[in-house]
Amino acid sequence: MTEPLLQVTGLNRCFGAIQASRDLSFGIVAGEIHALIGPNGAGKTTAINQLTGEIEPDSGSIVFDGRDITRLPVHKRALMGLARSFQITAVFEHLTIEENLALAVQAHMGHSYRFWARADRDLRLTRPTRDTLRLVGLEERASAPASSLSHGEKRQLEVGMALAGQPKLLLLDEPMAGMGPGGTVELSNLIGELKGRITMLLVEHDMDVVFSLADRITVLVYGEAVATGTPEQIRANPLVRQAYLGEEHD
Repeated sequence: MTEPLLQVTGLNRCFGAIQASRDLSFGIVAGEIHALIGPNGAGKTTAINQLTGEIEPDSGSIVFDGRDITRLPVHKRALMGLARSFQITAVFEHLTIEENLALAVQAHMGHSYRFWARADRDLRLTRPTRDTLRLVGLEERASAPASSLSHGEKRQLEVGMALAGQPKLLLLDEPMAGMGPGGTVELSNLIGELKGRITMLLVEHDMDVVFSLADRITVLVYGEAVATGTPEQIRANPLVRQAYLGEEHD
């Protein structure tokens, strides 16, 4: 079996009397979209925060790309290639789409440029910026101000800013939240186009999106992974149906 890019083993995390993670274990294989689902209060946010380093587990381990990162700080995990979409600096609405992405590229490069240098003439910035514009489908709007973007397009830009650092694993934390049907379709299409090129962990409440995009799904209930499998296996799992999916997915 292929060695997982990310392996979570036996994570436990308590907040007072509440156990938000309970012997949580799952693995993510390189190239897949792995979804993490569960009812409200299932511990999804706590799990993600432990992966990024914002919260330390009480026990258990997190191994990423062959290295134990359980106690590493957030910035060191980011340098290793672990990116989270919502953590990216808020969009600068007075700047263009291309300028926002260029700033993200520069930040991920780990060094700064001379303040008065022409950034639009520096190939170290322009090439990855334009590549990312194409990747997220915003190339034709590169010179438009970010303030002109719809909510869904801003999500596309935020994903692009996360991708600017060429991460090995991208954590998408409820990317469809607050979006109408049109925006959901556009962002779903973008994530689908990235499938196989970028390894992703998707946390999402929209089950139609999850089941259409995910290669594998892990279901959390009360902080515990009660099932992991393909969308077909998860749909057919009676425990999952009872605990979470409900009759609409029969």
